[in-house]
Amino acid sequence: MIQKQRFNRIKLVLVENDKSAKWLSEQLGKDKSTVSRWCTNDIQPSVETFFQIAAVLKIDVRDLFVSTELKKEY
Repeated sequence: MIQKQRFNRIKLVLVENDKSAKWLSEQLGKDKSTVSRWCTNDIQPSVETFFQIAAVLKIDVRDLFVSTELKKEY
């Protein structure tokens, strides 16, 4: 089985901000199934949409992405 890559943190950021995917879809005027697919990393929003999401949540856009920095193991 192929493991799904996690590129965005939309679902986690929504939980951290006590918001739902339905709420986000209403704020952005997007279909809730589309937002749900973003949250599960089935599809990725456009760069412009990431900036809209960050604006709606009043966060830095970088908070929506999984870091590419490798963690050091000791």
